[in-house]
Amino acid sequence: MKQAGQGISIVMGLGMILLITILISFQLGRYPIPPKELFGILFSKVFPIEQFWADRLEIVLINIRLPRILLACLVGCCLSAAGAAYQGVFQNPMASPDILGASAGAAFGAALAILNHSSSTLIALSAFSFSLLTVAIVYFISKRAKGKNILGLILAGIMVSSLFSAGTSFIKLVADPNDQLPAITYWLMGSLSGAKLSDITFAIIPMAIGLTPLLLLRWRLNILTLGDDEAKTIGVNAKQIRLLVIICTTFVTAASVSVSGMIGWVGLVIPHLTRKLVGNNYTILMPASMLLGAIFLLIVDNFSRNLLTTEIPLGILTAFIGAPFFIYLITRKGESY
Repeated sequence: MKQAGQGISIVMGLGMILLITILISFQLGRYPIPPKELFGILFSKVFPIEQFWADRLEIVLINIRLPRILLACLVGCCLSAAGAAYQGVFQNPMASPDILGASAGAAFGAALAILNHSSSTLIALSAFSFSLLTVAIVYFISKRAKGKNILGLILAGIMVSSLFSAGTSFIKLVADPNDQLPAITYWLMGSLSGAKLSDITFAIIPMAIGLTPLLLLRWRLNILTLGDDEAKTIGVNAKQIRLLVIICTTFVTAASVSVSGMIGWVGLVIPHLTRKLVGNNYTILMPASMLLGAIFLLIVDNFSRNLLTTEIPLGILTAFIGAPFFIYLITRKGESY
């Protein structure tokens, strides 16, 4: 009970940190938005408040900064939740949201849409659709593979990811080097620079479809970490729960990648860091991972858009931060993975 109470306190603390980080994020940028104007603009959308702020600030807040901040929180939350879920399902600390090829499929879909001169909405839709298709192919192959189901899933994910990555490379080869190739390359590096409210509208439904069951059934992930035989002895159908988790994580990963591009390391590093804070109990670990993932990606995005005059793609920053930090985690004395 004491550990559970500490875990809840940590989750509440992370929620407060996220709120503070969001408020600070509004102040960062070429046009800082003071707190008085910030709350005035936001509350004016609900209550009749006489305007005392410049029109320019409202345009920057509603059309640029608010969508980007919300999308950073949503994507970080989803990728962290997917990574934590996969690490439990596959009983593998190296599992990440792209282990079943969701990211590789999304990259192929986006590259194909860019090659066909599609709009940003169609690019996101194509990335989302191919991401779902890739994981469906992986699951279909794994069901016909001999041996252990989990190993079959992982191997099928590696092979299918390789095929879609090869397809993306071919698209880059035939793309126009003056127009299409730079767009594909930039998308693959991950960015929220073009975030719009329509992106949130597009992604929020599949994100909610995936996150809600993961939260409601997070205690069953504790059982899956024990193995299929142990789960069966207490009346839990491990195969059904695993399939449900895979479907949910695929939805949140596909939705995230389709609107943000390829952002690595969030789903791998954040769940490990969260375990250092709250332990391995998924009842607390899942919501804590979601909150910490949102905080992490929002902070990284703030550096992305403010560190230099030219925006740095998120995928580059998360790799620079995530890889050394993960090396530190796995080499700490007394730690084992």
